[in-house]
Amino acid sequence: MISSAHARTAASLAAASLLALLLGACGGGMSLPSFSSSQPPPEAEPGTAPEMPASIRSDEIVGRWGLASFQNPSDRARTEAAARAQCKNPYVIGAGSSGGVIMHLADQATPQELRLKGSPSGKNYIGPPGPTPGEQDREIVSFDGRVMITRFIDKDAGTRYGNMVYVRCAPRA
Repeated sequence: MISSAHARTAASLAAASLLALLLGACGGGMSLPSFSSSQPPPEAEPGTAPEMPASIRSDEIVGRWGLASFQNPSDRARTEAAARAQCKNPYVIGAGSSGGVIMHLADQATPQELRLKGSPSGKNYIGPPGPTPGEQDREIVSFDGRVMITRFIDKDAGTRYGNMVYVRCAPRA
């Protein structure tokens, strides 16, 4: 038979163990220093880098453009001719009030002011303010002043719209 003194000691020990387990499970309480370096220090959250200027100015793309698109790179020349033929009903890229350009985003009926943005890799993008390249941006694949080719960053929009070919329309007589 167990004496009452031993029973009291065993019950106290069990209660202390249970209390220690409960406090440990809660994550509360004090934290003891670690003598091993198994966990690296927490990393700081990366901030958004400041927007880089594009190597193409917005005033260089403001104007009237014939517009067409292609999926297959071998169709580029034919598509440029098709875009030139669209100058009778041109796509107009306007100047924005804060230095950007007025264009449509993918799947948006209303045009809005977009920015020309650069990147550390030297690529240029057109899109809303934010990280470069953003999901709504389009990369300017090539631009020579007369012909501009862009493609959407978003894979779904890129698949649907292909490579957009803009051919500058002659000024009105």
